[in-house]
Amino acid sequence: MKITYFVHSITEDNEKSLATGWMQGKLSEEGVKRALALRPDLTSRDFDAVFCSDLERALQSTELFFDKKFPLFIDWRLRECNYGKFDGLPAKQFKKDREQEYIQAGYPSGESYMEVESRMKSFLSDLSRFNYDHIAIVAHQAPQLALDVILKNQTWEGAIASDWRKSQSWQPGWEYFLD
Repeated sequence: MKITYFVHSITEDNEKSLATGWMQGKLSEEGVKRALALRPDLTSRDFDAVFCSDLERALQSTELFFDKKFPLFIDWRLRECNYGKFDGLPAKQFKKDREQEYIQAGYPSGESYMEVESRMKSFLSDLSRFNYDHIAIVAHQAPQLALDVILKNQTWEGAIASDWRKSQSWQPGWEYFLD
């Protein structure tokens, strides 16, 4: 099964450099504009279904990206990492050059990246029951990094170090394959 992974569009919190975590978040005006600009390309692609995080910013992005063209499944396991006490705080206070601290040990009152990996393994196990050729996922940073670990055999340290967000090398979808 081919998976094309999309990260939600720009949020008000992204523009303020805040880490939203499990907070709902809302797309900014720029985020809505960019999501709508992608619609012609994304609705012209052939997906069997779209799977989306249950957080508002991902749901908004999904609606704008795909305009209800494909069957939609909402799954909480696609949520961002729970940053616990750090949800809503400036990301640079706890993420920049410190993310590796939270691979095994969770964020205070939150979860670890390995717990995100566990959620994603559960999601992928359930996904393998579908007879789909190509699906889209709309979610967040940590689930995408977990896919790099699970499906591309990277270490967490490697996935974090090579995260496209560090080089600002965004693209309209990343491809993964589930055997």
